[in-house]
Amino acid sequence: MPLSEQFEYTRFEASRLQPGTGYVVSEALVRLHVNGRELATLMCSPHELDVLALGFLANEGIIAGRVDVRLVKVCPSLACVEVWLWDAGRELPTHGIITSGCGGGITFADLTAESEPVTSDLRVTPRQIGRLLGALQGGQETRGVHTAALAEGESLLFVMEDVGRHNAIDRIRGKCLLEGTPTEGRILLTTGRVSSEMLNKAARMRIPVVASRTSPTSLSVTLAAAWNITLIGYVRRDSLNIYAGQARVAEEDGERRIDAHS
Repeated sequence: MPLSEQFEYTRFEASRLQPGTGYVVSEALVRLHVNGRELATLMCSPHELDVLALGFLANEGIIAGRVDVRLVKVCPSLACVEVWLWDAGRELPTHGIITSGCGGGITFADLTAESEPVTSDLRVTPRQIGRLLGALQGGQETRGVHTAALAEGESLLFVMEDVGRHNAIDRIRGKCLLEGTPTEGRILLTTGRVSSEMLNKAARMRIPVVASRTSPTSLSVTLAAAWNITLIGYVRRDSLNIYAGQARVAEEDGERRIDAHS
């Protein structure tokens, strides 16, 4: 199923009603089964569900990598994904937290638990982040979806779209697992609000810099400071806010210094 579907609608414009046709983003309810047991139900865009499933399991700490997975099977109806692990007796979490993410997100992570701080020598500049976010938004293929990207330097390595902003980040992790691409020491970009479970996904990927075109939540700011993650919001062409980890944001020659919380 594509990212969007065509529908007929009625449009009001210039004081009159008239018929129209356009595309709206696809959304579906997909059940995720692990070792024959239903683990979670995901509200998501129904495409590349194997990528989404693997990324979700990795970002939830249920698998360490592709090597843990024996088989991934997407049902022909696209209503479920079956993942079989080599460890058939793997204990699976039973208590999930409904997240603040759009699309009915869920996480099994304990966001109150201590996590190892992210260490990295990565340094970024404000204009570099602005260019990357601009390229990300300029390349969006479908309206009404959230987009996430893994970036290095001035390049977008992988760009993924989903109706859920948390799903888009899981898709980045899944794509990296399938391609054998490391996420450590790189930049995570998102078009959506950065909530606590999204910050936790970044920490699991050992990503030192997270940047969004919009706002973080209060808990994500707290977690970013505790986990040594640089958290940047409201990125525009010539401005941005640094909420945590300002030491990784370097000044450029001739550029006005951007202070945290500005």
